[in-house]
Amino acid sequence: MEKEDQRNFLLAMVLMIALVLGYQKFFVEPAQKKYEAQQAAIEAETQNKTTDTGVVAVDQLKPVEEALADYPRIGFEGEGVDGSIRLAGARIDDVSLHDYYLTVEKKQEVRLFRPESSEYGYFATYYWASGGTLVAGRNSPWTQVSGDKLTPTTPIVLKLEGDGVTIERTVSLDENYMFTFTDKVTNTSDTARSFRAVGSIERFGDFKGFLEATDPGSSVSTAAHMGLMGNTDGSLRLKKFSGLYKMKDIKGESPDGTFPAPNGGWWGLSDKYWLGALIPQQDMAFSGLIDKKKLATGKDLELRTESASLDLAPGASATMENRIFAGAKRYEVLKDYEKNLGIPKFEDAIDWGMLFFLTKPFFYALEWLSGIVGSFGWAILAFTVMVKLPLVPLYNQSYKSMAKMKKLQEPTAEIRERFKADPQRQQQEIMKLYKEEGANPLGGCLPILVTIPIFFALFKTLYATIEMRHASFLFLKDLSAPDPTAIGNLFGLIPWWSAADLKSIPFIGMVIGVGILPILYGATMAALQTLSPPPPDPMQRRMIQFMPLIFLFVFGGFPAGLVMYYIWSNTLSFIQQYFIMRRNGVDTEIGKFVKKIFTGGKEPAS
Repeated sequence: MEKEDQRNFLLAMVLMIALVLGYQKFFVEPAQKKYEAQQAAIEAETQNKTTDTGVVAVDQLKPVEEALADYPRIGFEGEGVDGSIRLAGARIDDVSLHDYYLTVEKKQEVRLFRPESSEYGYFATYYWASGGTLVAGRNSPWTQVSGDKLTPTTPIVLKLEGDGVTIERTVSLDENYMFTFTDKVTNTSDTARSFRAVGSIERFGDFKGFLEATDPGSSVSTAAHMGLMGNTDGSLRLKKFSGLYKMKDIKGESPDGTFPAPNGGWWGLSDKYWLGALIPQQDMAFSGLIDKKKLATGKDLELRTESASLDLAPGASATMENRIFAGAKRYEVLKDYEKNLGIPKFEDAIDWGMLFFLTKPFFYALEWLSGIVGSFGWAILAFTVMVKLPLVPLYNQSYKSMAKMKKLQEPTAEIRERFKADPQRQQQEIMKLYKEEGANPLGGCLPILVTIPIFFALFKTLYATIEMRHASFLFLKDLSAPDPTAIGNLFGLIPWWSAADLKSIPFIGMVIGVGILPILYGATMAALQTLSPPPPDPMQRRMIQFMPLIFLFVFGGFPAGLVMYYIWSNTLSFIQQYFIMRRNGVDTEIGKFVKKIFTGGKEPAS
């Protein structure tokens, strides 16, 4: 290596190391400190909250089981959920999800809704208002009329008698996550009155703390939408939790702060995999809104829906059917509700991303393949083949172009040396050589145009769909999470030292926290590079040679299923490219290496 090349190479290495260390120092560590400071500030702020705003002071918070014992309740049990309804306010504030657990060890079910007086309270219900007064409010005393336990086959009936109004509420639960409130409202006064249903979904406490308590690790997610999600006036309304708490503007908000929904819709809070949503009667107009007064005074986040008014003469009655969804964002379940209940765009509660035209088909294909091969792991491998098959002609053309370019390496080098003092003539001669041999320098770049959108779409599919959560394959317990092995724990042989703990160690953590899958990805990427013609510029050549090492660390934080896809994709690409290179008479570096092994470094006898 010449002195200039050595200088450029060393400069490149210094810049790459500085980039990695700088990212750790100026982005990762400050973000962690900022989060810890926010947590401390939130705890201090919560000390000053009172029950006047509906927020329980932190020193009054109780364990969930104690909070559940504070009020009379009616239990429910379905195929998808279990829990209880608090009679005071007719709140659904105790929901656990069957078949979904906090960790891959499957010891504790995910608890989505919690009582208000426990940490990270979260509940939903429907109130009733007449004018500016709640006739059925936060703590109204509903009584149990019939039904001992709510199940998919046994609804319960509640009753509330107030000043000039009687409400009979039938609560039913389907086999998944949908609660239906069928309310018969009777005007018992001697004057005409108007009533409207007010849906409410409330969540208390720091949103990142809630996410960690409900689904460990989800608070650091940046690839899935978490926050306000709803459909009003035919459009999807989105605002992340951070934006909600900063009270940023939301597209579609009217001057009075509401989101009109004249033709049905829904309104709720979306986490990475879970959803709590209000679904008013779909053939009646309603408005969605966010209680910004509560949001401004603390961490009480309340979303509401307000229906169009029911005008009732004295003694008259009317019935309204409102729903609450509290559960997992399973595609088939959401799609079924969208189709059978007429809930618009309910399947889009899953964050398909900007490349939805790819992520949805990718998910359909993976779901279908998993039913055939028996697991999502094998489905990903089969999907890799399915994606690559239609692209075989494109890749063949690209690899043929690479083969020609590789054969022209020596003639090109000779031209560069011959016309070293005349760069313009040098370029003309090289272009002439390419034209004579039918080589296209850009031919090898075509597959990249296809690979990039596939990468992002598959990343989104694996990351945002709950079907991938805790899906195991071989030594992997969760295809949606990063590789659990690491150099520092001897690739899993030291189980008490997790890869996440190793990665959190400053500076060296990014090295000793790398798992076997990212290493295999780097190896397959490096193997592919040996089949491609290197750039003529020495500096570019050195940079490209170190790309596998850089991507090795980048892929360390990606879902294991995605890394597995690219290892297998690289392997198939290597086989295809190697075969085409050999057919075109190009001797590859791999071929030279194998030949050297079998001949002991000597040329075979002629």
